[in-house]
Amino acid sequence: MRLYWNVRCGSFAPEAVAAEAGIAYERVRADERAAPSGYQEMCDLNPMAQIPTVVLDDGRVMTESAALCIWFADRAPAAGLLPPGRSLERPWVLRWLLYLACEVYPADQREADPERYTTEPGGIGAVRDAASAHMDRAWSLVETALGEGPYLLGDTLTVFDIYAAMLLAWHREPRTQVARCPKLGRLLDAVMERPRIAPLWSEYEMSNRL
Repeated sequence: MRLYWNVRCGSFAPEAVAAEAGIAYERVRADERAAPSGYQEMCDLNPMAQIPTVVLDDGRVMTESAALCIWFADRAPAAGLLPPGRSLERPWVLRWLLYLACEVYPADQREADPERYTTEPGGIGAVRDAASAHMDRAWSLVETALGEGPYLLGDTLTVFDIYAAMLLAWHREPRTQVARCPKLGRLLDAVMERPRIAPLWSEYEMSNRL
């Protein structure tokens, strides 16, 4: 299995899940400037040029960071990163994981690259402001789902927590956001300090955003 990654990209979450689960794979950096051969190789496999891109053992190509988090977690059930199929907690984790993927992740992209989402030069600021407001509302809803913590399921780390920490670090003002949502701040600190995740966090330069 081969995973194409790059700094400050969505490959962090599945890589962190794999690290926690002890899953081995080949890593190939895909950076148009720093690692052009890896980037071109990834584009040949995935014309959408999405990071992460994973080549499975049977040669098929898989994308979408949330889907990869679920897939990695299911490959190593003993790690407990996703409740088992008949568990009442599994739909709860999946619901909030997919909420992040469908609501927060796209809003972050609109905030970071607003020019991609409008054909009007004068509309760039409006796209960014709307995206920021959308994220604030979305994170407020996630905050209400968190209990005593530090994670969504109390003391049990899941794919949701890893994915949430990644997106929080991407926020334009992450510490301002977690100040408004202290439960999310507690989750963020707990994830990035985990022994198996901390080195990856540094490699992805996530700490530079905090």
